Amino acid sequence: MNIDFHCHTTASDGTLDPAALIDLAREREIDMLSITDHDTLAAYETLGGVETGLRVIPGIELSSQWNRRGVHIVGLNVDTHSNAIIEAVTKQSQARQDRGEIIAERLARLGFANCLEGAKLFSSGPQVGRPHFAQHLVAIGAVSNIQQAFKRYLGAGKVGDVKDQWADPKTVIDWIRDAGGVAVLAHPTKYKLTRSKLIELISAFKAAGGEAMEVISGAQVPSLTRDMARLCRESGLEASCGSDFHSPNQPWASLGHVAPLPEDCMPVWHRWQ
Repeated sequence: MNIDFHCHTTASDGTLDPAALIDLAREREIDMLSITDHDTLAAYETLGGVETGLRVIPGIELSSQWNRRGVHIVGLNVDTHSNAIIEAVTKQSQARQDRGEIIAERLARLGFANCLEGAKLFSSGPQVGRPHFAQHLVAIGAVSNIQQAFKRYLGAGKVGDVKDQWADPKTVIDWIRDAGGVAVLAHPTKYKLTRSKLIELISAFKAAGGEAMEVISGAQVPSLTRDMARLCRESGLEASCGSDFHSPNQPWASLGHVAPLPEDCMPVWHRWQ
């Protein structure tokens, strides 16, 4: 089966609207898809009762903070109308708005005025994220490209790296579980942790009620997949995978182009087959 349980639309920081993403998913013959926009379910409101032609598992990617590090947790098969997930979206949306104001204030101190207003011009949905700030910085000539914007101003440890307002993993996992969903640790290799810290994160995630982790995130070398699969098994977690798709021009995160999970993993989607 072709499974992609991590992708984004214009409801957060993707470049395709929900309908266009569904069209691309059908074109690439995806069997099961979860749209996991950052801290919002707006994509599902847009799709409504539209016939997608594939199995859609309602999802969301919620921001969290663990040991003063930003960590993302995907919720799969959540009830989009549950009180728990509505509370999550409300609180996370406010936190995201607060973060945008802090980022803009910090950039203003460096001489870049009105960055929040500029970032909003690049957002098609309710959320304003760092990629939108990056696009604004490119537009005003502060940097030459988005990668440079993150390297200088928005990446880990830079002025735009604001995460203190996010909920802790236990709170996020409780929101997901109370909404009938499964909590999945997103792209664990992307947090730039030492081996011991990564194992500590996975252990803390499971202790807080997490049930799965992404063994594959986008294009990655087979040796990394085998390593993540081993950590997944040893931790007693189920395995998920996704492209982390944002835009068609990013081959490293191509929708539906995700390698198969190793056979010794228990796929999280066995719950919905």
